[in-house]
Amino acid sequence: MKTWISRIGIDNYMLMLLGTVMLGLILPADGVAADILRGVTYWAVAALFFLYGAKLDSASVRAGLTNWKLQGLTFGATYVMFPLLGLVFAWVFGGILGPQMTLGLLFLAVLPSTVQSSIAFTSMAEGNVPAAICAASFSNLIGVALTPALVALMLHQGGGGVSLDAVLRIGMQILLPFVVGQLLRPLIGDFVRRHRIMTLTVDRGSILLIVYSAFSAGTVSGLWKGIPAISLVVLILVLLLFLGVVFALMIAAGKVFNLNEPDRVVLFFCGSTKSLASGLPIATALFPVSTLGATVLPVLIYHMSQLLICAMIAQRCARRHALNKAALAS
Repeated sequence: MKTWISRIGIDNYMLMLLGTVMLGLILPADGVAADILRGVTYWAVAALFFLYGAKLDSASVRAGLTNWKLQGLTFGATYVMFPLLGLVFAWVFGGILGPQMTLGLLFLAVLPSTVQSSIAFTSMAEGNVPAAICAASFSNLIGVALTPALVALMLHQGGGGVSLDAVLRIGMQILLPFVVGQLLRPLIGDFVRRHRIMTLTVDRGSILLIVYSAFSAGTVSGLWKGIPAISLVVLILVLLLFLGVVFALMIAAGKVFNLNEPDRVVLFFCGSTKSLASGLPIATALFPVSTLGATVLPVLIYHMSQLLICAMIAQRCARRHALNKAALAS
């Protein structure tokens, strides 16, 4: 018999995710432990994309690349819809949030999509994973140059730049493992497909590592202590409203443009998420240290909110698909 907590979409994995958040707040990784955590997270994400490459046939990858409608919608959501929506929210709520948090809201709006988490959620929800890999990777690659340009355009400030390291990091951590997995697919593809639990473990494990790392970094930097409680509450409410509007627009776009269900899943997760991993290095390059904490706080809160809510949605989608398959098999 299902309990009330399972009926609203919270299962053991969601409880683990919430526990990971609390662990990052109460017992954050610092010093050598933080360095080890970054290394483990890096290789977990690389392993995730290696497994994706090993189990995806080349025809599916080509189909993901040539799905121009989906790729165009995802790119438009990230770099057109989000900035326009950010300007509207800054105009409406700027007086309440104050200049630095409003700046952070605008910065959030021009960031690229998440890579590892949006693809992992797409996989969990049984969406079009090859298309998600293409959309998220392309968003981050072009975002290295486009995000600073949009910041300058929206905020009327020049200067700032992003090093080549960000591009190389995406290539080495995401694209290279995926390509290697594709090359080795004839040898190990059947093994990977037969052991689905392995990919599932890496999927969910990488998300837990990302969440713990992000909350640990915020706790260690003292980010939470320097923000008045009422300001933090108002900011959270504004960002949750922002996230809710984005979710609604992604669902509506999927219906208006008549996407099939796997592609709607991609648009929902890749089009509505923003990358903390890409955002922090870009923010360091663009903004002075004295205001950096307040500027990245909206990014951190939005990122954590999207992870928690998207994980719940992906889990519910996975259960629905499992029930449908069981009904068809019976």
